[in-house]
Amino acid sequence: MVNFLVRRTSIALLTLIVLSMIAFVIIQLPPGDFVDIYIMDFRKEVWNRFDEAELLAMEERLREQYGLGQPIYIQYLKWAFNMVQGDFGRSFHHTQPITEIIADKITMTVVLALATVLFTWTLAIPVGIYSAVRQRSVADYSVTFLGFVGLAVPDFMLALVMLYFGFVWFDFEIGGLFSREYRIAPWSWGKLWNLAEHLWIPVIILGTSGTASLIRILRANLLDELRKPYVVTARAKGLPELRVIMKYPVRVALNPLISTVGYILPFLISGSVIVSAVLSLPTLGPVLLKSTLTQDMFLAATVIMFLGLLTVIGTLISDILLVIIDPRIRIGSQ
Repeated sequence: MVNFLVRRTSIALLTLIVLSMIAFVIIQLPPGDFVDIYIMDFRKEVWNRFDEAELLAMEERLREQYGLGQPIYIQYLKWAFNMVQGDFGRSFHHTQPITEIIADKITMTVVLALATVLFTWTLAIPVGIYSAVRQRSVADYSVTFLGFVGLAVPDFMLALVMLYFGFVWFDFEIGGLFSREYRIAPWSWGKLWNLAEHLWIPVIILGTSGTASLIRILRANLLDELRKPYVVTARAKGLPELRVIMKYPVRVALNPLISTVGYILPFLISGSVIVSAVLSLPTLGPVLLKSTLTQDMFLAATVIMFLGLLTVIGTLISDILLVIIDPRIRIGSQ
């Protein structure tokens, strides 16, 4: 087990290094850079009050100030060296340290992602097991119908519907994770309880499609396992039905669900940009969208790195859980 963890951790670190290079290069692939966008917007504002020579001089000063005139590998090495020391640079657009911009948003993002994963698994596992055991029953058909609806309805549309009904029918503020009086207030038990009161709505919205998908996956895998000879033999020997189902078939059928942890965490951030905008959620999704549009490369690369870190952590957690649950993987990893 120790050798397994060492190997997986080494691969994770190497993956993060490669990912940092890819993230830094990708954000600079579109033509132009932040200075080009800034000068273009500046031209629209000042019209003809500046001549072309003054604008060119301003552009050169900005490129020298932000270090954008240097080769890309020099920019990356400086950014990576500072990042290792905990300095992610300054945002071009916000003109402030990146750590100040994303500190609170990282906390809210992680809380929302973990709550959504917990909601998804808590609902999908028992419903998927029941649907497989009661195949072709009314409950199975009902769950199947609701699952297809959950997969078909976009998250942002569900968010808009809940916003409408919350405001019109219940006079309840759906958007955001805090009430107005707690948004800039320091952390306290009251603010924590206020977060819990607002958290369940975005959790349901973001977890609907994921829950429906996991129910379908678990149902299909469990049905395959229940038809295998070892299950038939266990039933023939008179073992209790609950033990027959839970002892091995469910454990094996859970493997695909556990392996999805690696991409569920970053997907909840990158895939919820529109939902975060609709519900005014203080997460990293809108930050990533804005930094990409303005080509704020240090901020965008930092957010992409955080998404990659979540992917690596999620993959490592899923590997550990698979080793614990499935004896076949445990033996193969030794």
